[in-house]
Amino acid sequence: MKLIIAIINRDDANAVTQSLSRNGFSSTRLSTTGGFLLASNVTLLIGVEEEQVQAVIDLIHEHSHSRKQMVPAITEMSYGFMPVMPVEVTVGGATVFVVDVERFERL
Repeated sequence: MKLIIAIINRDDANAVTQSLSRNGFSSTRLSTTGGFLLASNVTLLIGVEEEQVQAVIDLIHEHSHSRKQMVPAITEMSYGFMPVMPVEVTVGGATVFVVDVERFERL
């Protein structure tokens, strides 16, 4: 048994969870916040057998896309003046962890 932990941009989360459900995979959805941009994410917990891991990763990949976004970057200059300068960053996509499950029980 494996546990897939997938951190997904909130804009892609519904498409990913619906696709997983249509393909017979259950998931637990947690609202999370990223540390870099302080943006809302969704973390999915998905328990599957080892032979199903790649199918789940493929579905996540198919429905979560990275994109470019402009965000303000604040820099401090002399005299305490802090202009806001936009910076382009890549957001979205998914970060996926696959870990072994030592024990699983449905109570």
